[in-house]
Amino acid sequence: MKRIFLDWIIPILSAILLSVIIKKYVFTVASVPTPSMRPTILEGDRLIVTRVYNPEKLQTGDVVVFYFKEEDEKFVKRLIGKPGDTVEIFEDGSVKVNGKQLDDSYVYERENVSDVYQKYEVQEDSYFFLGDNRNNSKDSRKWVTSPYIKEKDIEGKAQFTIFPFNRVGKLKSYGYLN
Repeated sequence: MKRIFLDWIIPILSAILLSVIIKKYVFTVASVPTPSMRPTILEGDRLIVTRVYNPEKLQTGDVVVFYFKEEDEKFVKRLIGKPGDTVEIFEDGSVKVNGKQLDDSYVYERENVSDVYQKYEVQEDSYFFLGDNRNNSKDSRKWVTSPYIKEKDIEGKAQFTIFPFNRVGKLKSYGYLN
């Protein structure tokens, strides 16, 4: 009995404990159910997400996973505005943050009903997100309760696509145009 305990039970319990600790504190896997991040991320993609312990290190253009209270689920979107930023969305769909034009070469479809200039002042402890497929994305522009996600609801930064295997690779972040 002692041999079974030492050879099987302790290693199995250690592996379970280690996997729980890694998932809770280091990284997790997220699944993408919608086309809102197309072409960067496709429906059905599985992503490795590193936990964020210092949100100040997040950069405009990062792909972030967060808990969205309004729909009681996790969302994957591109970070556009950080605390204190001013985000402007123009009639043609272009975006400026703090007066600087964003590189939006990743945008799949621009919003086709956006005929109004929009301006957002991102609150402290809050973040503003947009999908890469702007014409098919439920993001900060369309949320009912607030256009912002609180820092405490950010789960992590999406780093890699791990499935399907033909799409395995590092996700690309985009920032400002020079």
